Amino acid sequence: MKLFRLALVLTTAAFLAATSHAESCCKPEPKPEPKTEPAPCCPPDQPAANPHAGHTELPAATFSRESLYQLDVAYTTDADQTYQLGQLRGQPVVLAMFFASCGYACPLIVADMTRLRDSLPADQRARPALVLVSFDVARDTPAALAQYRASRLLDAQWTLLHGNDDAVRELAALLGVKFKQEADGQFAHSNLITILNAEGEIVHQRAGLQGGLAEAAAALAALP
Repeated sequence: MKLFRLALVLTTAAFLAATSHAESCCKPEPKPEPKTEPAPCCPPDQPAANPHAGHTELPAATFSRESLYQLDVAYTTDADQTYQLGQLRGQPVVLAMFFASCGYACPLIVADMTRLRDSLPADQRARPALVLVSFDVARDTPAALAQYRASRLLDAQWTLLHGNDDAVRELAALLGVKFKQEADGQFAHSNLITILNAEGEIVHQRAGLQGGLAEAAAALAALP
């Protein structure tokens, strides 16, 4: 299409040039009309208003190829606020996928995440973000997650996220979390805690329940 437009422009220009030359042989060239300057849109002492005045343009966020924060998807918090994983940038993160109605494995995962946080020196315990992402997209609405927070006494250091099916499956694939809903509505799933550095890159994963916390705690403590 671009080549067609270019050919059309060149053909038209050649035609106009040939026509102008033919007419100049038979008719006197018309005198050029005097040029008039267009009136300014605004008086000199009143410059046009800048609609972006007072706005500061921020550079686009750039993440490494290994960063989970490259995911351009939006979740919803238990406070019904839109949230992207990139908002966690700048701090260590302890992250797990779960579902709120889980009666055994998920409460143990939450307890292990708390133990990891508490393994840090007292003056460092507020540094990491503790993040739970539900893969029960139908039942774990923001309201259900808010109820879960209250029942588990999770403070503001915890972020609870609900996403659509595509967002949840993409994150699970990148983390290596497998899950499948059973006929009774419960989920069979991987038990995995992931530690991210300040740029959203995976630095350690603890698989299973209750064991392996010493290695995970060391990986978390080593992060700046």
